[in-house]
Amino acid sequence: MLTQYYTPTKVLFGEDAEMHAGEQLKAAGARKVLVHYGSGSAVKSGLLDKVTSQLDKEGIPYVLLGGVKPNPRLSLVYEGIELGKKENVDWILAVGGGSVIDSAKAIGYGIYNPGDVWDFYSSKRKPAGSLPIGVILTLSATGSEMSDSSVISNEDGGLKRGYNSDLCRPAFALLNPVLTYTVSPYQTSCGTADIMMHTMERFFHAGKGLELTDNLSMSLIRTVMENGRKALDNPEDYEARANLMWASSLSHNGLMQTGNDQRGDWSCHQMEHELSGLFDVAHGAGLAAIWGSWARHVYKTDSARFALFGEGVFGFSRSGNDEADALRTIEAMEDYFRSISMPVNMKELGIDPTDEEIETLTEKATFFGKRTLGSFMTLEREDIKAIYLAAR
Repeated sequence: MLTQYYTPTKVLFGEDAEMHAGEQLKAAGARKVLVHYGSGSAVKSGLLDKVTSQLDKEGIPYVLLGGVKPNPRLSLVYEGIELGKKENVDWILAVGGGSVIDSAKAIGYGIYNPGDVWDFYSSKRKPAGSLPIGVILTLSATGSEMSDSSVISNEDGGLKRGYNSDLCRPAFALLNPVLTYTVSPYQTSCGTADIMMHTMERFFHAGKGLELTDNLSMSLIRTVMENGRKALDNPEDYEARANLMWASSLSHNGLMQTGNDQRGDWSCHQMEHELSGLFDVAHGAGLAAIWGSWARHVYKTDSARFALFGEGVFGFSRSGNDEADALRTIEAMEDYFRSISMPVNMKELGIDPTDEEIETLTEKATFFGKRTLGSFMTLEREDIKAIYLAAR
């Protein structure tokens, strides 16, 4: 399989990186900017004032649109598209975490292309382009600041769908770890799990893997695990926050799949999207709640890969029994998730789906019978249902 590593995003990393937003937009020739942000934290912290002051200084007009929630809503995307067209904006600046960035990407598609932007997320058509996007990152988690993906939740039907295209990769990302000092312990843990899962989804793939990519992946996961704990112990540990922030970007920009036979598995992500769509749970927590049940369902497909993961991430010695080593690895990962207060099943996640809701989750995960999931092991409908049931 031919893999592509494409990273057009310019990154400015370090303290006060956010203070370069105005000059970056000016250099890019921005004429009018839609500044997109989330809840009141950007306002209360003074970050939004810093951003608008820079735009004023550079003489760049702007309009504001806040209100992005976790699992960003299509309704706000529509509002942003309408506002952007009315105000004739030619750039979008996302100030926030992955939800804000994903919402900005969808707005960028919608302003640039005629028709309903949901068509792209429901696989009905492809966009011809997108408005350029800049990012000021405030949460280390999704990697959307350098990725080709965005995920949007449609309130009509409780559908959560993603779309991948290089067209939406941000033109620049301003990464200041200090901006993540105020992230809550729960969201820090969710972000840690999310970063890890972006690499784990790529590590567990079908076919051959490149040794260097495998080693990079396992090193990144070890680093995230260690620094996730450090950030929980001391929220203002700059080194810990910096490692998490850079790992977030590298985990999801394509580096961790380069040279592999497959792009990755992604079953857990697709199944979690349905959990978030139906129950509005935090994405990282939902991934942690699903992963162990998925792993126990599929590990015999290539137990040696799980054993390698245990060796490289947890330092386990290989016993010669790959299946036993694989199960030991799965248990160790669940122990880690619990150590940072992440759930390893739906009960710990705080939800208790009924049998009918399990059926609904399964149907939605298969796109109502139109697809299977996974590449490490192809999951048919009954496999998906069995994993949901095991995770309940």
